[in-house]
Amino acid sequence: MGQRPGDLSAPARLAGPDEGIGADELALATRNHGLPLEALRHDVTPPGLHYVLTHYDIPYVPDAGAWRLTVDGHVRTPLDLSLADLLSFPQVTTRVTLECAGNGRALLTPRPVSQPWLVEAVGTADWTGVPLRRLLAEAGADPAAVDVVFTGADHGVERGVEQDYQRALPLSVATGDDPQVLVATAMNGAPLPPQHGRPLRLIVPGWYGMAQVKWLRSVTVGDVPFTGFQQSVAYRIRRTPDEEGEPVTRIAPRALLVPPGFPDFMSRTRVVRPGPVRLSGRAWSGQAPVSSVEVSTDGGAHWEPAVLDPVVDGHRWAWRAWHHTWTATPGEHAVGTRASDADGHVQPLDQHWNRGGLANNAVCFVRVVCVADACWP
Repeated sequence: MGQRPGDLSAPARLAGPDEGIGADELALATRNHGLPLEALRHDVTPPGLHYVLTHYDIPYVPDAGAWRLTVDGHVRTPLDLSLADLLSFPQVTTRVTLECAGNGRALLTPRPVSQPWLVEAVGTADWTGVPLRRLLAEAGADPAAVDVVFTGADHGVERGVEQDYQRALPLSVATGDDPQVLVATAMNGAPLPPQHGRPLRLIVPGWYGMAQVKWLRSVTVGDVPFTGFQQSVAYRIRRTPDEEGEPVTRIAPRALLVPPGFPDFMSRTRVVRPGPVRLSGRAWSGQAPVSSVEVSTDGGAHWEPAVLDPVVDGHRWAWRAWHHTWTATPGEHAVGTRASDADGHVQPLDQHWNRGGLANNAVCFVRVVCVADACWP
């Protein structure tokens, strides 16, 4: 008798009290990469610096022109579209910040064993494509439908379940115009790179990365709630193994800091000189527009307001730049930043612990050492 998928795929678990990052997590970390935080200086993240999370394998697509996208299920007229067909529709470009739902997982205690993100799983790009609502209207989606299911070409096993990567959105979200979901064909004005979904992917502004299905090959309108693995098992916030949990949807507010000064190679401890130091970074939220950013240089004991750049027209779903001038004094400092949004959500100081390590937007502090020239060897 051959092995079953369940024999090959470990169940979800928490790391032991003294357990470090294992070889399995390290293997994930070498496949998936985050944004170097100094790249927060870019309004639009170059594709090679944008974070990447790939659940299974990156599908090999030698001929993007041969790719097909089907729109079926509870529709009046099923569609079977080529890339050329999609490019014949009016194209829309939207600047969107994407963040992995597991961003911050490796900072939790106890640590859920999975992709060991710190805080770098984020990036912002200009995504171009066809509004999903246009395709659903073309197909005549049943207005009484419940969910729209998106299937990618990546295939694998997770927690004993063999599957294509699939996620769903409520019909109201899939057909909405604020935000407008895209079937994207281009990133930053060029065809999608392989790691970002070549040739088609979904872009759902304001939602965590698990909703942004890559290598998209089918859109299926359903009359019952979708209960696939990535919808009903993964990406749900649970504190105990047996609870149903809350689904992960929109991005919680977060601000990140461009690391000031220059780094020690191994520890990444930052070194600055005494005097004025310009602190800067980005802030975003998928729940409501960011309304303020604050900065602390003493580990959160005191906070000062930062200057938040205005919202750029048409870029509601992209991060916003902020800056603050700090007068550094010799010694060690814990520098951090937190965001608030217009609905009153404030980035917390304490971890949002759950078994999946999801939606943890706790403030992260950076160790900064201020050294006078006379003290430097």
